[in-house]
Amino acid sequence: MTPIRQGRSRGAALASAMCALLVTGTVLTGCAEDPNEGTNGVGRLPAQKIQGKTRAAAESAGAVRVHGNVVSGGRTYALDMRLKDDGGTGSVTTQGATFELLRIGEQLYVKAGAEFWSHGSGQGEGGTGDAAAASKLGGKFVKVPQGDPSYKKFSGFTDKAVLLDGLLTLHGTLATDGHDEQAGVRTIRVTGDKGSGGTLEVSLEGKPYPLRLERAGGAGTLTFSAWGEDFSLREPERNETVDYGKQLPTS
Repeated sequence: MTPIRQGRSRGAALASAMCALLVTGTVLTGCAEDPNEGTNGVGRLPAQKIQGKTRAAAESAGAVRVHGNVVSGGRTYALDMRLKDDGGTGSVTTQGATFELLRIGEQLYVKAGAEFWSHGSGQGEGGTGDAAAASKLGGKFVKVPQGDPSYKKFSGFTDKAVLLDGLLTLHGTLATDGHDEQAGVRTIRVTGDKGSGGTLEVSLEGKPYPLRLERAGGAGTLTFSAWGEDFSLREPERNETVDYGKQLPTS
């Protein structure tokens, strides 16, 4: 239990005791606990200002973990990525196939099993029917050339600024929609068009980081955690990598 929560509990208990002592057969008003008491104060702001402060907090954070599902182009992508300004690492699953991504600076790597490169879920995303090539690439960190068509798509999953800019968008008229909790942290809920344009849970403790997002149109749900917690990005060993050349195999 954090000091903030302890202070809040003591304050709530004191307020309740005072209200009880003041009851003299008359219904009292103004004794309800303030849900924004002891918070960072953003819960008292208009929805547009909350969103602005949330974006600023996210952009200034050195690192974040993004976990959940994104629906794009008719496909569902399950993400579990850790991101910071100079790269990112994690996994993406789509159509039953999982591949790992690692970006350090401008160098991007993809690691997946041979089946990813040979057929099925690999098709259209760097897949090929060449069994020899698939055998060579499977289980290795494959360098993705910047000129390859898949570079932009894959690197977008590892780019903190690009990914957050694309995700932290609510559509339509913004409004606050009550208080909640996310992973034990008090939040204020901000919606776009009463939820049809997305719903964002913003932390009321510490910096107003986004903690949970329901994307508009049922396009996925994501949680954000480990804000500002740095992590290491390790260049793969030479025997772990494959440099396929200027372009990855295509279907």
